[in-house]
Amino acid sequence: MNGDEQLLRGRVYGCDHDDPDLGPLPHQTYAALVGGPLDGLLLDITGWRLEEVDGGAALVTELGQFPGGRSLYDPRPGEPCTPGPGVSCRFYYSGDTP
Repeated sequence: MNGDEQLLRGRVYGCDHDDPDLGPLPHQTYAALVGGPLDGLLLDITGWRLEEVDGGAALVTELGQFPGGRSLYDPRPGEPCTPGPGVSCRFYYSGDTP
């Protein structure tokens, strides 16, 4: 893991880098991003319906194969997603798109 990757661990995707609290909030629900350019980040899924969680996410990033493109993350079928605050599930990297 390089220095840039270490800086991302435990931070929430989409938070401003100037934000003094880049970590998760206790009352929010998160998906842990596994693999790919956003490995170690948390995605805030507070208020997402189960269908939305099942659909995964296409996240804008400068770190993927296509700078300014999107990295695709999806839950694994059959892997549990627990309701409530904290990290409730994992989204796994499946590729990049322009």
